Amino acid sequence: MSDAAVLARLYAVILSRKGSTAADSHVARLFAKGRQKIAQKVGEEGVETALAGVAGSDQDLVGEAADLVFHLLILLAERGISPDAVWAELEAREGKSGVAEKAGRDK
Repeated sequence: MSDAAVLARLYAVILSRKGSTAADSHVARLFAKGRQKIAQKVGEEGVETALAGVAGSDQDLVGEAADLVFHLLILLAERGISPDAVWAELEAREGKSGVAEKAGRDK
């Protein structure tokens, strides 16, 4: 089983929840609350991931990272953005210096 296959299946489930009743799933409830709430949840999970990275166990970090990826996929789905667009962006950055890339950005 590939990592991409797991994420693709998860994204498909998330998309299927878009029209579901909010009582049926956490994802449907987030979609019902809107983009701002979904983005807020991504932020919360990002903070929890960072804290686990500093002070948590390896398993804490793994769990929080999974929560972050899950909620990020929900935000992408809400915006109508496929994870493939993120993978393409990462692929385009492959082999490029982060320092040089940042220096080339508009300020």
